[in-house]
Amino acid sequence: MKRCLLDSSFVIDLLNEMSDDLMGPARTWAIQNPSTDLWISPVTYAEVMEGASDDEALVAEILASFRWQTIGHQHARRVALLQRRSARRLGDNDAWQVALAEAMDATLVGHDPKAFARPGIRYEDHRAAL
Repeated sequence: MKRCLLDSSFVIDLLNEMSDDLMGPARTWAIQNPSTDLWISPVTYAEVMEGASDDEALVAEILASFRWQTIGHQHARRVALLQRRSARRLGDNDAWQVALAEAMDATLVGHDPKAFARPGIRYEDHRAAL
């Protein structure tokens, strides 16, 4: 089964599409990938909840429907190594997302090609399919 770590850019699109009852790129991607194992990280959770002022309880409930990838010592080592070896550093949260996806052998799904569309990163832009 394909594993995907969802970046906040995907989850925010998904929540907005659900709220507006639209069939946008995130919902379309989810429908086209029905057997995919979907995960979020504490990074995704924090970034999404930061902007969820009005519907915080509903957003937290939706986020609880995804599998949860925790952050540990081995991920911190991956982040340090990734940033040290990179000619162009990732943003801190992006580096954590990449390290988590690599550790769990998952594809990172979102819409941030500037950060994630780099050699060696398994990344899928959910908006690119449309």
